[in-house]
Amino acid sequence: MQRKQLADAIRVLAMDAVEKANSGHPGAPMGMADMGEALWRHVLRHNPGNPDWPDRDRFVLSNGHASMLLYALLHLTGYALPMSEIENFRQLGSKTPGHPEHGVTPGVEISTGPLGQGIAAAVGMALAERLLAKEFNRPGFEIVNHHCYVFLGDGCLMEGVSHEACSLAGTLGLGKLIAMYDANEISIDGKISGWFTEDVAARFEAYGWHVVRAVEGHNAEALDAAIAQARSIVDKPSLIICYTHIGCYSPKADSSKCHGAPLGAEGIAATRAVLGWNAPPFIIPQRVLKEWDCREKGRRLQAQWDVLFAEYRQTHQKLAAEFERRMRGELPLDWQALVDAAVARVAARKESIPTRVASKNMLDVLAPLMPELLGGAADLTSSVGTFHNNAKLLEKPFKEGNYVAYGVREFAMGAMMNGIALHGGFIPYGGTFLVFSDYAKNAIRLAAFMGLRVVWILTHDSIGVGEDGPTHQPVEQLSGLRLTPGVKVWRPCDAVESAVAWKIALQTHNAPSCLILSRQNLPFVERAPEQLAAIERGGYILRDCEGVPEAIVMASGSEIQLALAAAERLTARGRRVRVVSLPSTSLFEAQDEVWREHVLPHAVRARVAVEAASVDIWGSYVGLDGCVVGMRSFGESAPASILFEHFGITIDAVESALNKSLSNVSAAGGIV
Repeated sequence: MQRKQLADAIRVLAMDAVEKANSGHPGAPMGMADMGEALWRHVLRHNPGNPDWPDRDRFVLSNGHASMLLYALLHLTGYALPMSEIENFRQLGSKTPGHPEHGVTPGVEISTGPLGQGIAAAVGMALAERLLAKEFNRPGFEIVNHHCYVFLGDGCLMEGVSHEACSLAGTLGLGKLIAMYDANEISIDGKISGWFTEDVAARFEAYGWHVVRAVEGHNAEALDAAIAQARSIVDKPSLIICYTHIGCYSPKADSSKCHGAPLGAEGIAATRAVLGWNAPPFIIPQRVLKEWDCREKGRRLQAQWDVLFAEYRQTHQKLAAEFERRMRGELPLDWQALVDAAVARVAARKESIPTRVASKNMLDVLAPLMPELLGGAADLTSSVGTFHNNAKLLEKPFKEGNYVAYGVREFAMGAMMNGIALHGGFIPYGGTFLVFSDYAKNAIRLAAFMGLRVVWILTHDSIGVGEDGPTHQPVEQLSGLRLTPGVKVWRPCDAVESAVAWKIALQTHNAPSCLILSRQNLPFVERAPEQLAAIERGGYILRDCEGVPEAIVMASGSEIQLALAAAERLTARGRRVRVVSLPSTSLFEAQDEVWREHVLPHAVRARVAVEAASVDIWGSYVGLDGCVVGMRSFGESAPASILFEHFGITIDAVESALNKSLSNVSAAGGIV
């Protein structure tokens, strides 16, 4: 059987699924069908019966709108994706959503929604493979030895994140990263000659990549030769430039008309005639299915690896156990006792230090216990405290190292950390200033969407940045991160809360964590043992009053000191005021109603929240009778102490707000 006929199975599934859904992108899957056949049937090491086999090759569809290419490949090669799911393309509850989603479809390695992030995450996957191989492989036992393959299109290469990540991939010399570029020269707006004319090959060669130029993307033998050539290059990532025709063999080929719309009944009939494909929609002839089926081949490949790993386990027992633990994503067996002891030591030291320093101190303790920690920063290492005492910078030829100098590449850092987490074997963390999290926001969003354990260290957390001015003073970023579903945000008020934030972040397997940390010193706060334990709930009573409180003042981070001081003033005048620390509103909201009512009883309507950030999120906590002391504009350039006074984030302001809230409740007939 001709290989083109096998590729045609992808084409008909793509156009039929899009037609039935009356929605989707048939053009790219039809154009990349031959690329998919060349890679998935002949080169890719995968086991459809076990999508999680540790030493499988990773495949990333960076141009995720071409999802029907991947779904067709998964179905045809034998993954648990039946034809009924193909027929249910883009429908509620199906395993074939509009863009591939990790955790929804068997065999989908990553959710590639916005263009460019797939290739950037693949750089992280290739880096993880390189580092795991360095750490665990031994002579005669290459238990980590796989490639990461990426399909990407013109749109991916227009996005800035691809520039960031691919530049770094070349510098790192990630030879097992192979990208196949679907150069069809069409995007949504039409022919790209009006807006994308750069020499892509020269660009990637300048990055330090090996480039295979001008491959006929519909020629199976040419594709085979190009992939073989790329695989032979071990010291550079490779880009294979495949010239293809979008919507290949359809009446709308080489046109944006087939990019994101069904071909229509007439177009499908004409395409079937050109292909000589007579089977009805969603019916693949048995002879075609037999040629595509990779299940037995996949079983053999994994069986060979299983034998190798069994011998490895006998010869290198401790290494094997460590490898398996890390690939399962489990923390060390003695983790709980060790981390609790570390938190207790922090509490005993009673240090008044910046929380960015407290974070670094905790990393100094955690890193020797957790070799899976892979750190880095976006060119701000000395400022954000990410380089712990056991950190070693990664440099070619990768003889050692557990710290990535990402350069000024916040977005790429985020996408790469997602890829590292998805690959397995590492818990990535990265640091930058909180205000620059905007650059990486979409990567943080995808991490939350996929439920990935990545840790962001976001420092210089408020107008306390001072003289650098409003461009460097985060105001709205905290609210944005808190409002993103699944993101666990921590803004600790001292070294103790910082230590607990690290503990919970690493224990949280299914979500990214953002640690929002101060540049300036924050005073140590005394706590009883039960308060220390309560930090893990995200919100707790830090200082209470005698009897039932009349008012509650709540805060996070540096503003806890303002809340404590204002409460002390009112207490001296006979008022009963409770101070609540809310270092993590996301965790607090996840607590049961009993705990939340215990901390913030509904009957106490006089409430004030104080935070040197946008006030928006606090409205639900203070209610109609409460007040929020915070930022309602961008900052200014001046020393931090002057800025807090200028913007009215002071003890006097909090005290005044408490009095106003008490008056509001009294005027409304409430109990004060």
